[in-house]
Amino acid sequence: MNLKKQWDKFHITKNNSEIQEDMNQIVNIFKKRGVKKVLDLACGAGKHAVYLAKQGFEVYGIDISTTGIKIVKNHLKKNGQRANIKVDSIFSKLPYQDNFFDAIICIRSINHGNIKDIRKAIKEIERVLKPTGLIFITVRKRVSKKFRHPFKEIASHTYVPLNSQEKGIIHYFFIKDSLKKEFKSFKTKIWTDKDRNYYCLFGEFKK
Repeated sequence: MNLKKQWDKFHITKNNSEIQEDMNQIVNIFKKRGVKKVLDLACGAGKHAVYLAKQGFEVYGIDISTTGIKIVKNHLKKNGQRANIKVDSIFSKLPYQDNFFDAIICIRSINHGNIKDIRKAIKEIERVLKPTGLIFITVRKRVSKKFRHPFKEIASHTYVPLNSQEKGIIHYFFIKDSLKKEFKSFKTKIWTDKDRNYYCLFGEFKK
């Protein structure tokens, strides 16, 4: 099964409309900083894109899943909101101009690739983000093997579940120092989410 089909299947079976726990606080910071254009990178079924549109931002979203994009477009239409949503991979060249966005979010998504792809995505984030632009990223952290679903390790820090809704989807897990290193072009603050399974990173671009 290819990556697109895997994520299409995921969005058909997954129904979670709860936004990330820190998003209200992040939105308040965005507003104080005068953020206008926000990219939801790997927007999935669009719960955060819809939330950001409700908050009055000019929202853009990109995701590899056609199913996810259809769902978010239906939600936006139902709520009478607008956003620029496209089907594309976050691990390829993003379809936006240099210095285009004031802020970018990517929730539990950029870690679904090998480290080479992740670094490519970070470079694209840096390209399309304005100087002093803001990011909010959440990524999988190291979890004890006994608490994971059955999995196959395919590279250092990289595995794929053998069952569950994310069967066959690549997971790369970070340690705090490696996360800070990969986002070295940003002035960052890093913390752990309430479930203690993900790191949250808020950063300002030092372009």
